[in-house]
Amino acid sequence: MKFSANLSILFTEVPFLERFKLAAAHGFKAVEFWFPYEWKASDIQAELSANDLVLIGLNTAPGNAAAGDWGLTVQRDRQAEFRDGVHLAFEYASALNCGNVHVMAGFPEAGTSHEQTEQVYQDNIRYAAGHAATLGKNVLIEPLNPIDRPGYWLSRQSHARSVVEALGLPNVKIMFDVYHVQMTEGRIASTLLANLPHIGHIQIADVPGRGEPGTGEINYPYLFDVIEKSGYSGWIGCEYKPVSGSIQGLSWMARHKVG
Repeated sequence: MKFSANLSILFTEVPFLERFKLAAAHGFKAVEFWFPYEWKASDIQAELSANDLVLIGLNTAPGNAAAGDWGLTVQRDRQAEFRDGVHLAFEYASALNCGNVHVMAGFPEAGTSHEQTEQVYQDNIRYAAGHAATLGKNVLIEPLNPIDRPGYWLSRQSHARSVVEALGLPNVKIMFDVYHVQMTEGRIASTLLANLPHIGHIQIADVPGRGEPGTGEINYPYLFDVIEKSGYSGWIGCEYKPVSGSIQGLSWMARHKVG
């Protein structure tokens, strides 16, 4: 299996641009992160190149996170801002040779029906995917659990799958986050296998607390075996909060190949 380090949540003991070197020093060949927009793409690319790392994915900007935004895709009245965010995200993805952009759903506008919100969501994902296709990139959609993100539009794998199937676009895929799946619906292995044809990326963390594998209730040795036997050949993103420090928290990898 191939693991990538999420530098927005790992190696946070040092400034962002110093995390690439630490990731490489501890065996990672790939990284991912959330919001790179306060740094120049050229500075990030320099760190990727210097440390022989590939970038797997990044997120669209959340909007005004301080005011409660966590994505703009379902915001009907902020379409121009949404599209600007999509263009910026794929500008970074192109500059950094990154194949995947997570287009964050966000929270529905008050007074908008479920049907209206779903239509806005699918229309905007279609727009993002069209732009991505011109660049040879993928759009990822990720269900987030309703305990950590109450009211977030996309929370279940079945909803994500219905969107992917309704759009029928080859570059729209699901980001399967094991932590969110366990928090929301459980049945991780069977849910993963049922959605495998639509999965573009997998992320991991344990429950409760979102710590590294082995710190909670999820049977990761079993789950990793399921993933290996499934034929999934993509990267697995380490998007967890280290319980006792980033480096100390890597001990779980001893039994699994990092590549």
